[in-house]
Amino acid sequence: MREHLIKALKAHAHGHIQKHVANVEIYLERAQGIAEHPDVVDSIEKELAEIAVYDDQLSMLEKYF
Repeated sequence: MREHLIKALKAHAHGHIQKHVANVEIYLERAQGIAEHPDVVDSIEKELAEIAVYDDQLSMLEKYF
């Protein structure tokens, strides 16, 4: 049960990282076409902050569990 939960937590974090990486890629490739995000740099910074949250979760799982 323990390993199953840890595996699920890691998969969840990896999934969110991939989602936010995809968003950054979209901003980098098509920044001018995203009307609802006039400040692209700020939007990318927010995405990077989200990536950092899930990366930290992965690090903590590896370090302590």
